[in-house]
Amino acid sequence: MTEEIAVIPGDGIGREVVPAAVGVLDAVGDFDFVEADAGDHVKDEAGEALPQETYDLAASADATLFGAAGETAADVILPLRGAVESFVNVRPAKAYPGVDALRPETDLVFLRENTEGVYAGHEDRLTDEVSTLTRVVTESASRRLARFACEFVRTSDEHDALAVAHKANVMRETDGRFREAVLSVAAERGVEADEVLMDAFATRVCLDPTQFGVVVCPNLAGDVLSDLAAGLVGGLGLLPSANIGPERALFEPVHGTAPDIAGEGVANPSATILSAAMLLDHLGHDEEAAAVHEAVERTLADGPRTPDLGGDETTADVTEAVISRLDD
Repeated sequence: MTEEIAVIPGDGIGREVVPAAVGVLDAVGDFDFVEADAGDHVKDEAGEALPQETYDLAASADATLFGAAGETAADVILPLRGAVESFVNVRPAKAYPGVDALRPETDLVFLRENTEGVYAGHEDRLTDEVSTLTRVVTESASRRLARFACEFVRTSDEHDALAVAHKANVMRETDGRFREAVLSVAAERGVEADEVLMDAFATRVCLDPTQFGVVVCPNLAGDVLSDLAAGLVGGLGLLPSANIGPERALFEPVHGTAPDIAGEGVANPSATILSAAMLLDHLGHDEEAAAVHEAVERTLADGPRTPDLGGDETTADVTEAVISRLDD
């Protein structure tokens, strides 16, 4: 049976890099691609950034490939993650040969809680001077993430331990609960686990990223710290991500819409193609996923390269190079 892939390009360079990734997926498998739309331009045209039919498609497809959204990002990506019931955001941050990385030894994977924390959406404007934000951390969500992290480490060929990044010395009830849950599950499952205060992590990872491998984080911390790690490996244009749910998943590059280069055809498609490799892996196409990953690595090492990596080639040039290397 042909698997259905929902394709949602979104705004800005999402409309350039998502078709590139679809071309790569089409070169390695037989998929039914169904395109839908969301984002700023959709809101301008239809009055809502995420049409119901787009949400429903993500909720029913075998997997979803998403690009980026602009000002309406919170109105698009958060509900789409909900559509696939995503409870963890997987963000690898790895330095590749041929890329001018600040820390070429970096090889990290962030496992970010994806349903609660300060992103739970409980904000209020109480008066003209006072606004509040309620942070939500539950035992069930924390332990679910921890179980995923333990299984991730257990099946990894590159990592054999995890570190939980938290701020339990200040946020004693919320991060305290998160910390205790992750460490408890790791102990129950016999997985080596360390802990680090998230602000200390921000310093230590810059000085020596080899101190860490798999990093388990609350929602906001995972968002911020993985972006920090992008600076160590050459930029956001190299970071893929996966939003994993019990049955379905959504894959997206970590970068945004990049309005300064949108429409010029020079956006780096690497993060989106690597997200497509994660999609293949999630669907059980292990050999195809490995082939795509290797083709991207070889292209990053040998070229062609887009301007963000010091080259002068186009999105199409890089995509064609990746596809051509799939046959080697």
